Amino acid sequence: MEPKHAFVALNLVEHLGPVRLRQLLQHFAGPAEILRASRDQLLAVHGIGPEVADAIASWESTVDLEAELRRIRDYGCRIVIAEEAEYPPLLREIYDPPVVLYVRGELTEADRNAIAIVGSRETTNYGNEVARKLAYQLAYTGVTVVSGGARGIDTAAHQGALSAKGRTVVVLGTGINRVFPPENADLFERVAASGAVITQFPFNRPADKQSFPIRNRIVAGMTLGTVVVEANLTSGAMITANFATDYGRQVFAVPGRIDSPRSKGCHDLLKKGARLCEGIDDILPEFEYLFPPPNRPASPAETGVLPALEIAMPEQRILSVLDHEGQTVDELIRASGLPASAANVALFALEMKRLVRQLPGRLYARNR
Repeated sequence: MEPKHAFVALNLVEHLGPVRLRQLLQHFAGPAEILRASRDQLLAVHGIGPEVADAIASWESTVDLEAELRRIRDYGCRIVIAEEAEYPPLLREIYDPPVVLYVRGELTEADRNAIAIVGSRETTNYGNEVARKLAYQLAYTGVTVVSGGARGIDTAAHQGALSAKGRTVVVLGTGINRVFPPENADLFERVAASGAVITQFPFNRPADKQSFPIRNRIVAGMTLGTVVVEANLTSGAMITANFATDYGRQVFAVPGRIDSPRSKGCHDLLKKGARLCEGIDDILPEFEYLFPPPNRPASPAETGVLPALEIAMPEQRILSVLDHEGQTVDELIRASGLPASAANVALFALEMKRLVRQLPGRLYARNR
């Protein structure tokens, strides 16, 4: 059996996680040897109890490996294991790296320089705008933006990176064939086309309370640092930040209103020593060794100029109805005929391209 196929089988075995697998690999020559081992041989390994030994020894009666390999081929994704160069190097360093990664798209050398942007699913306009702008600017400088693909801050972060034509990675808390939330199906397709959608879970695994913390450790583990934009005290983003701290990675927190529950998590992180984040100039200096001044492209904050990008059709429709005095978002939606979500994304992209400016009162105007 090929080692990669053996790892897929082991990933499907009940009760066998990355830590126990590492103990087994220290005892046996490889993953195929683990699958061939007897119950008694498995019990001889430190940390392997009867439940795990029984599950591995009887794996052929509970795991349909051929069906899983067929699903991988038919779906157009592939498996990446820790021994391969494509596997995120920072992820190898954590205590319990995933046995396998299911990957749609490409993981590249550029993803070594990755930052996570995470936050609440229930967000404010402020939180969404901050997440999009931070992601846009990080992606423009060549940083890969990693998040969990959830509603709210995660979605805004992926959208911002895509608007900058940069790289972004979605880490799923489900099987790779599951779209959760369902409205992000198109977003995940766009990410896979220019970045990657990854998960450690086998096909058809639904989202549940256990899968999201498991997902969050990958988000923190494959990145240099984690930025929390908006989060209450019980948010999953706080779990991601805690993982980042445990892994010795930098944690950044964006401040918010002192009377907003969605700011409580960020403010708690700041009290505990997280770095205050008001923009990418608070993030990049922490990793200056990765972006030495002679080689690092100047950030938008340094130059005040963003790269010239093509104007997408929704952006053209907004520009065609936008004046220099200021209009509300609702007025622009009616005049352009765009759905509200498309209009908001177009306005954000135009603002980042310096073609549109936001005025007090959430009014938008063309730059002169």
